[in-house]
Amino acid sequence: MRNQSLNLLGNLTQIKEVRSARVSSWDQDGKNQDYWMIPAGESVVLGDIEGPGSISHLWMTSFCRRVHGPSVIHPEWGGNIAPVNEIHNALGVTWESADPAWYRKVLIKMTWDDQSHPSVLVPYGDFFCIGHSMPGNFASLPFTVSVKPEEQFKFGGVASVNCYLPMPFNKRAKIEIINENDVPFGLYFHIDYELYKRPFGEDTAYFHAQWRRENPCDGWGPNLQVNTPEVNRVANLDGEGNYVILEAKGKGHYIGCNLSVTHFQGNWWGEGDDMIFIDGEKSPSIVGTGAEDYFNHAWGMQKNAFPFHGSIIHESDVPGYQVSYRFHITDPIHFSESLKVTIEHGHANHLSDDWSSTAYWYQTLPSEPFGILPVEERIQLMPQFPNSGPQKKVALNEEMQQSYEMANERMKQYSDGRDAQVQKKEDRLAQHSLGNIEQSKAVRNAFRSL
Repeated sequence: MRNQSLNLLGNLTQIKEVRSARVSSWDQDGKNQDYWMIPAGESVVLGDIEGPGSISHLWMTSFCRRVHGPSVIHPEWGGNIAPVNEIHNALGVTWESADPAWYRKVLIKMTWDDQSHPSVLVPYGDFFCIGHSMPGNFASLPFTVSVKPEEQFKFGGVASVNCYLPMPFNKRAKIEIINENDVPFGLYFHIDYELYKRPFGEDTAYFHAQWRRENPCDGWGPNLQVNTPEVNRVANLDGEGNYVILEAKGKGHYIGCNLSVTHFQGNWWGEGDDMIFIDGEKSPSIVGTGAEDYFNHAWGMQKNAFPFHGSIIHESDVPGYQVSYRFHITDPIHFSESLKVTIEHGHANHLSDDWSSTAYWYQTLPSEPFGILPVEERIQLMPQFPNSGPQKKVALNEEMQQSYEMANERMKQYSDGRDAQVQKKEDRLAQHSLGNIEQSKAVRNAFRSL
């Protein structure tokens, strides 16, 4: 009888017939431009991998900037170094800013075993638990985000993201990025995976992720204060009007979600109960006691991040904004025919806040297709800051007029040079995407011959 370790890390003590591999954004010309510049309005294949195998780890970091004025650094010089700009605009060296909503404008798409539709279709940021396009440091078991203090809680701030959830496939794994922005963005990435000799069985559950949003939720009493007698007297037993985190058909298990809330009332966005309907039941067999309780907090939300639950953005960090997560890793919710995961937006759905969520689950194939909201309906709500305040009409003298002419000419020269550098990076994208596909084929063929 073979000994089996019950330790969480017990697999490390067993030798297995597995081939480890990776596809990444490494510079296939051997230089140090180790990122892909993905053009506006286009999609790119990061990896197309023959199975059987399983993705074991995703790491990514990205940047997306809008240029407001010319830099004093020559575009060609800047185009041949790492794309790191830590020069404050106040110094006059550069004048640019992060696109505040690019995390919602870019989609990550994953398709397993030649299914005609993806099993994962989620905004890039929300997939990695970056809600509201606003990264915050946190560490859970399946996901982590690492962000510098000056980028934390900033719309479009740069961050490093990781996902450790296993993603098995028998025939093929295809991972794509879709850029629905009007400007390009740069992407560094690693996709680590394993190859196996024998295929998975028919009972294999495939990874899925779906994003949803209601802005605003259909609340009946947003002008009534939470936790008052007027609100708490209203009953909700059937979940009618609840926010739907996930509705799936098939056989599998739900492993959790992240939830982003923009709260308008100014007191408390919670108190809504989770209600989960399994295999078509009319009344939920799993009912919670409050939104904070579903996320394993109590008496409101606490400012912490644990392996299976926590808050990434707390209302005390950014007033009116909350991002929380709950992962059912040790307590997945199983279903044999269908599953509907819902939660009240305020008790009995009285609040009309902006809610969005990413649900994660595993199920057998084929799974039902699902779509995603158009890009303009995905962008998070943000305070509006005009580019400039009210201006009086001022007569320009000759020097002032010349300054405008000089700035316009310098911007044209800079833009032309910068566009040329971006075009060089975009031109190599198809070749490097094909290079990743060919590399995966070579690794599979070498492993097959062993």
